[in-house]
Amino acid sequence: MQALWMILSSLSFASMGVCIKFASSHFNGAEILFYRGVLGIFFMAIYARVVGTPLRTAYPAMHAWRSVVGVVSMAAWFYAISNLPLATAMTLNYMSSIWIAAFLVGGALMLGKSGPKGPRQGPLVLAILTSFAGVVLLLRPAVAQNQSFAALIGLLSGFGAAFAYMQVMAMARLGEPEARTVFYFAVGTTVAGGLGMLLVGISSWDWQHALWLLPIGLLASLGQLTLTRAYSSAAHHGGTLMIANLQYSGVVFAALYGVILFGDNIPLSGWAGMILIMCSAIAATVLRSRAAPNAPAEEH
Repeated sequence: MQALWMILSSLSFASMGVCIKFASSHFNGAEILFYRGVLGIFFMAIYARVVGTPLRTAYPAMHAWRSVVGVVSMAAWFYAISNLPLATAMTLNYMSSIWIAAFLVGGALMLGKSGPKGPRQGPLVLAILTSFAGVVLLLRPAVAQNQSFAALIGLLSGFGAAFAYMQVMAMARLGEPEARTVFYFAVGTTVAGGLGMLLVGISSWDWQHALWLLPIGLLASLGQLTLTRAYSSAAHHGGTLMIANLQYSGVVFAALYGVILFGDNIPLSGWAGMILIMCSAIAATVLRSRAAPNAPAEEH
């Protein structure tokens, strides 16, 4: 189920990206961030009530840190999209899975971990690296000389996303339910977006254009909830690297949206990248299930 949660999350975020692409013509980044957070609070409060999850938490500092890291990563991603080719910005942001692999394997090496866990990490890391090679083939990123700063910001967005995901897994080990985690992230997004609007201003309101904001909030909540559930399941049952690898399916969904909705032309190298992504995702799933079907979460 954790694999299905991640695939659903990737589809939700890819769909949200389409809506943001349309909405960004009428609203600035801070406004999109704010309205996404407001709608997320609304949807997640309803969901939490339906499933019977109280919103009171015993770990406010952990939620605050997760929100800060997640919002900074999201803002960096928006900045990269505004100042880089979309293919480049997406590629840099999707390096988060590479960072997660580096954190887990590097942490194990620093702590001198050995035993049955060690050998199993290698093939999974190789699958993630192969998957990222598929992302490069699909998106064909390029950075001009005058875009180096924006490229650095895009790289930091992936780094921050990896930290946010690791924080989600840490909270899952403490028993924090997914609905509560996503709710407080929406609160942090709203606060950050509101502060940004005070600095950059507010666009003129048009209800026809504002209709794009509703699916952004809904898809963001669905994507964040299923993402949190995927990583929480990995924290309890193992499979962190496999879940990180499946995140790349969002690139495939985004590429298909580009072809169908925006008439993007994907060359043979792009289709080869999509095949690499899917094959490496399947390989990671098989490797994990064969190596440790009931293994606990990795220690880090």
